[in-house]
Amino acid sequence: MADKAPSSSSSPPEEVADETQDWILGAGSGWVEARTSCDHLNTLSPDLLHLPTPDTPCSRCQNPVENWLCLCCKEVLCSRFVNRHMLMHHQQTGHCLALSYSDLSVWCFCCEAYLDAQIILQLRPIHQAAYILKFGEAPPLPQL
Repeated sequence: MADKAPSSSSSPPEEVADETQDWILGAGSGWVEARTSCDHLNTLSPDLLHLPTPDTPCSRCQNPVENWLCLCCKEVLCSRFVNRHMLMHHQQTGHCLALSYSDLSVWCFCCEAYLDAQIILQLRPIHQAAYILKFGEAPPLPQL
């Protein structure tokens, strides 16, 4: 049986088409679907409208960037990409909710998931306060 000659058609191989579709849909690009609920919201600090500013350094190593705000006790600690102080804080205290001052995302260590801070009503005022501190204006209305 003779080998088939390569096709000269202009359509991409099926494998390339699948990769393109995955890229368009977000797979493999780091796209994460944030959760719209969390069982740990009852651990939020009662005073989250008075937040430390986004330029607050890590309380343990004084790192000035990539910091997270613990939403249970309001301590500012560095990310896992720096000295892992927020992760250690979670492991030592059980505090599981944190807001990134880099991109204002909210992470639940217990759920191991990002939370949609614009959809979850308990998180919306926190996100808005952090946004105003970081950008000096109110955030755009969420696209529902």
